[in-house]
Amino acid sequence: MSTAVVVGSGPNGLTAAALLARKGVEVTVIEAAEVIGGGSRTAELTLPGVLHDSCAAIHPMGVASPAFEQLGLEQHGLQWLWPEVDMAHPLDEMPAAWMVRSVERTAEGLGEDGTAWSRSFDSISKSFPGLREEILGPIVHFPKQPLRLARFGLPSLKSASRYAARFRTERARALFGGAAAHSFSPLTDPMSAAIGVALVTAGHAFGLPVARGGSQSVVDALESVLLQAGGRIETGRRVSDLSEVEDFDIVLLDLAPAGVLGLAGSRMPPRVRSAYSAYRYGPGSFKLDLAVEGGVPWTDEACRKAGTVHVGGSFEELAAAELSINRGVMPERPFVLVAQQYLADPSRSKGNVHPVWAYAHVPAGYPGDASGAILDQIERFAPGLRERIVGTFTRSTLEFPEYNENYVDGDIAVGANSARQLVFRPRVTLDPYSTGIPGVFICSQATPPGGGVHGMCGWHAADRAIRHLAA
Repeated sequence: MSTAVVVGSGPNGLTAAALLARKGVEVTVIEAAEVIGGGSRTAELTLPGVLHDSCAAIHPMGVASPAFEQLGLEQHGLQWLWPEVDMAHPLDEMPAAWMVRSVERTAEGLGEDGTAWSRSFDSISKSFPGLREEILGPIVHFPKQPLRLARFGLPSLKSASRYAARFRTERARALFGGAAAHSFSPLTDPMSAAIGVALVTAGHAFGLPVARGGSQSVVDALESVLLQAGGRIETGRRVSDLSEVEDFDIVLLDLAPAGVLGLAGSRMPPRVRSAYSAYRYGPGSFKLDLAVEGGVPWTDEACRKAGTVHVGGSFEELAAAELSINRGVMPERPFVLVAQQYLADPSRSKGNVHPVWAYAHVPAGYPGDASGAILDQIERFAPGLRERIVGTFTRSTLEFPEYNENYVDGDIAVGANSARQLVFRPRVTLDPYSTGIPGVFICSQATPPGGGVHGMCGWHAADRAIRHLAA
């Protein structure tokens, strides 16, 4: 029987392990932390009984994932839950923009920009389910459905600013801008529209759900699949050198390129080692978890019903904030993402005290405390929030690597989403999962398709490893 080891137990590492075990490979997962999950953990961070997602929170790509579907995670306890409103974006002195799964209803809410929104997203959101495997994979590949894929991909080549110019109203521009800001990129950069287009399209195709009981439930389901297939998991064990796992036939590394270099750099071909050394990381995140009595007092009803709220004002204000963090400057008004998972999943609350998840985009390695800036931004649209807070927890850019070593300088995306790294990550190659060392593969979100809890990086890396075993 062939053997495999997976170093790192994030969703990608566990997905790779589960797929290999299902193929009859004897698999061991090794995790340095005492608990598995990487960025997909849930804990009582503020008060007993109040459940907070430690990092990943909302999962449009998870519910859309072919890997999770193939593994049958819902038969292993995973349950997706949806809020009444998928996404909202409050604005000064006007109603919030909002998005629901229905393109038609969203368009109706956008008034004069409804036709432009429908024209932009109706057709491609209907095509998304049939294109999932291609979209959630390397951009450079031989497409199975080239015309349909081009209809999806060509608009993504634009900058977010240029893409937003198709909308006339501030509300529609801001709604798209909040989605595009998930890239952590300057919104004037080429291809900065890509993540916004993907998020909105996936949201219309599948919604923006949460996992019942917390994001840890995704990991628990993956663990169940792996163990049922005969796999093993070891926690609290750090692998410091590739020699510690050289007895396995294949090695998969759910690590950032920096971690791969630390583990195996001396054995990598010089060209690969050089490419990994030059890999660019993006801006950081400052996370603020709140226990809020009665929930956030948003002035706009749509925000009170939304699982995801993008707080950052107009598109122009978003663009200015994202440009600042990419230049290493902390903006006075940062982009803030707020998740209210308890609206779809009341089990996370304790009585009338609810978990509110928030993070701000900040410069890489930002040493300051962004809590005040986050609260100011939220209170701008929800006055009186501070009086309702009964518990807090923060995690800075300097603390994120202590939680997960892949998050270099607080970069939870594990790599800058520049045009080059959107197309080629972690290096320029047609085989992004190969480290250049025979039998050793990288499967973290530094590989295609990038960030998010979807397991597809691990799914593709496992497929590559299986082909290596068969060779």
